[in-house]
Amino acid sequence: MQRVGIKDLAKHLGISEGTVSRALNNYPDISKATRQRVTEAADKMGYRANPAARRLATGVAEAVAYVMPTRSSSISEPFVAQLLHGLTDALSRRGWDLLVVQSHAPEEEEEALKRLITSGKVSGIVLSRPQKVDPRIELLLKAGFPFIVHGRSSDSRNYAWYDIDSKAAFSAAVDHLMALGHQRIGFIGAPTYLNFAQQRLDGYKAGLLANGLTYDHDLVQIAELSDDGGERAASELLRMDNPPTALLCVTDLQAVGALAAVRAMGLLPGADISVIGYDGLAMGRHTNPPLTTMAQPQAHSGRQLGDMLLSIIDGGKPQEFQILRKAELLRRKSDGPYQTITTPQNHTLTEENL
Repeated sequence: MQRVGIKDLAKHLGISEGTVSRALNNYPDISKATRQRVTEAADKMGYRANPAARRLATGVAEAVAYVMPTRSSSISEPFVAQLLHGLTDALSRRGWDLLVVQSHAPEEEEEALKRLITSGKVSGIVLSRPQKVDPRIELLLKAGFPFIVHGRSSDSRNYAWYDIDSKAAFSAAVDHLMALGHQRIGFIGAPTYLNFAQQRLDGYKAGLLANGLTYDHDLVQIAELSDDGGERAASELLRMDNPPTALLCVTDLQAVGALAAVRAMGLLPGADISVIGYDGLAMGRHTNPPLTTMAQPQAHSGRQLGDMLLSIIDGGKPQEFQILRKAELLRRKSDGPYQTITTPQNHTLTEENL
């Protein structure tokens, strides 16, 4: 079947190709009646815009770049994968593309940003996992280039962001564990140059204080943002003379590793030791046992980020696009009431709980 082009529409409507093109691209000098007439004819005749030609006509690169966090393991990391799913969904509704950029060192990431800004290949950029003072944000602000951040730096007044209240979430998680009778709550965190890691540690401390508990540095382990990191940190905490009866992890991926460490000690997650993660990743439904988590759906976040960034590219003021949401406790099977830890020898382990 022959492709219907602007020339065919112009001939069918008896108007110039330039008028058709400007009507399809919503130029203000074309009357509403003409735009409607051209649009209806385009739909009826099966016209589909040539993306390359449209970009040349409008001067807008119909693509957005997602700059992967430097220390992410790969694009398959669940946090990244679910965020990208939502971003792609938001952009595809407008016919835009998503470019994913990964660097292996902070200096490479800054160079990549400079190339993106000057390349003309993208019209906006999405960042995630911001640092407290983030040079990437400063670079983009100076350049005046449209961008949005998943999360916030210490000073987030002058740019667009979408975030979850991490401090409130971890304070609420401590409240929940205290209500279950836990008094020794371990915390598996991340390096605190990342602002979200500091916020979650602050929330943990605030939760302890609100419940009359004293912060104990020995109950805190700072770990890599991976399942291996979570497993190593949990093993350290569980080998203490007086180990915690609950573990609060700053990501679901760390919590998956913590579950493995609990089972390796011959203990039952959710019975002997409570484990709570943070993210609400779909993979948590399939852990053993299914992971209790403070949920902040990444796909929804990705769609929101995409919609907000497109609005900024269309001329919206970045400071008007700042959204703070709350995480919600999603209870599965990895948390439970406090009980004195039974020695591993008294458990009969089965394939189901290994």
